[in-house]
Amino acid sequence: MIKQWFVYISIYLGMSFGVLKAQNAHGNAPENHGNQPTHQAQGEHATENHGASAKKFDLNELILNHIGNTNEFHLWGDLSIPLPCILYSKEDGLNTFLSSEWHHGHKAYNRYVSDHGAVRRIKDASFPSGSVALEGHGEHFIEHQQANGEEVGSITHQGKKYELEKPSGLLAGTSFYDFSITKNVFTMLLAALLLFFIFRYVAGRYKTHPNQAPTGIQNLMEVLVMFIVNEVAKPMLGDRYLKFLPYLLTIFFFILTCNVLGLIPVFPGGANVTGNIATTAALALIAFIVVNVNGKADYWKHIFWMPGVPVLMKIFLAPIELIGVFTKPFSLMIRLFANITAGHIIILALVGLIFVFGQAGQSIGGSIGGAAISVPFTLFLSIIELLVAFLQAFIFTILTASYIGAATEEHHH
Repeated sequence: MIKQWFVYISIYLGMSFGVLKAQNAHGNAPENHGNQPTHQAQGEHATENHGASAKKFDLNELILNHIGNTNEFHLWGDLSIPLPCILYSKEDGLNTFLSSEWHHGHKAYNRYVSDHGAVRRIKDASFPSGSVALEGHGEHFIEHQQANGEEVGSITHQGKKYELEKPSGLLAGTSFYDFSITKNVFTMLLAALLLFFIFRYVAGRYKTHPNQAPTGIQNLMEVLVMFIVNEVAKPMLGDRYLKFLPYLLTIFFFILTCNVLGLIPVFPGGANVTGNIATTAALALIAFIVVNVNGKADYWKHIFWMPGVPVLMKIFLAPIELIGVFTKPFSLMIRLFANITAGHIIILALVGLIFVFGQAGQSIGGSIGGAAISVPFTLFLSIIELLVAFLQAFIFTILTASYIGAATEEHHH
């Protein structure tokens, strides 16, 4: 038992100091990228480096960087796994390249820059194409200012400032479209691929061994499938469960797989997929469409003109019931997003205690004291997070099934 705890703590501390090294490499160490003057004396460099190493540890920045959706998987220090960037604009056409061309945000590539994981485009068409080093150091390659109530970003090249467009989005109104493979997109594709091969393997086992008791992963999948059938689909949908069972199984296993992958601290895990509001919004939108497209006449009648209710009450209740049609998927979106994100933030905050107490590597005693507090709590919360991964997948599925059941039920008055 003692040996197991020693192994757990060793792995945890190794990962934690890797995070610290990355923080120092990206946020504290001054860099020269080719465009900055090098006229400082050796003594000035030493002073600057000493001040950088003593820079206060920024826990908020660490947490936001790790739960954000970026175009690379960061490993440690300056080592990361780049992901494909796919960008299109009417002016320049299609641009495809790896995120390593940005050199962790230190360079622009074909007028595109990376702003803490968000892709932005330089407005000025005269800006040189190809790989261009930006002026700045640490986390200050992109400047952010407020103008007319809106955030405006800019970069500097050869002493001249260039304004940036907003990140691409559904209603952003930018001149480019971003179809890049981010951490979250990669993890979703990986989850889909894993589920495809797992279910193909399980289906093959049932075909080749029809009279043999399931074992291993086949047994696990059978337990989970039968749990959804007996505890979710049949109680909520009755005789109609077979029609919606494929959808319910899909969302349950997809959310569960993404949640579990998010708990793995090393590549290919670590992405905060279901803790991203865009992901949960897409899942909620699909649930909204499935529920309302399959809604029976009685479902809509009970929303707009409730039977057995006085006319004045019908007029009063109809808007409230209509709002409820939209608040149900909205609650699905917020519940999944908030619970998963909160768990990641708490664990990262506990890890950060090591560096806060250790003054970002300046106090070994403080680091040991922080580790003594954070390691046991983090190990305990990691077990709780595994439970939450299953629980949130189950809650999203059973609530969706209940909404479908209410919409497809035949009422008898």
